[in-house]
Amino acid sequence: MSAPRTDIEQVELANTAFYEALERGDFEGLSSLWLAPLDTADDDIEGDGAVISCVHPGWPVLNGRGEVLRSYALIMANTEYIQFFLTDVHVSVTGDTALVTCTENILSGGPAPDDSDELGPLVGQLVVATNVFRRTADGWKLWSHHASPVLAESGEDEDEDTPG
Repeated sequence: MSAPRTDIEQVELANTAFYEALERGDFEGLSSLWLAPLDTADDDIEGDGAVISCVHPGWPVLNGRGEVLRSYALIMANTEYIQFFLTDVHVSVTGDTALVTCTENILSGGPAPDDSDELGPLVGQLVVATNVFRRTADGWKLWSHHASPVLAESGEDEDEDTPG
């Protein structure tokens, strides 16, 4: 593939790199994709720069590099296998900020039972995510990730003739 020519292509690559690092369990790679305090000018954002944030499905909001990166370390330590199939990806760029919305079709497996070398049971999950990126001298970096579970329908059709 040729080098990305547009901001949208660059943001798409940064977004893909985020999910690929998570799949590989590459904590250093994942950490390098997040905005660091010195990546933004003091006059652009109050204090020493941007504060990153993250909301994992069912978790409270996490603020700051320490909390956010610690959460990924915990996820990686407790997840034997994870794979993301992204659908409905939409990227918009305004100035030095980019917004990516997508559906994360997740397949994951936990650690093997104590008496087995095999992977724990695989579980599928459907999550919608919003990823906000900022342009830096080192390329596009994640500023915020927010993921929410999609409530699945039960699949059972109610019979209209059955008293309720």
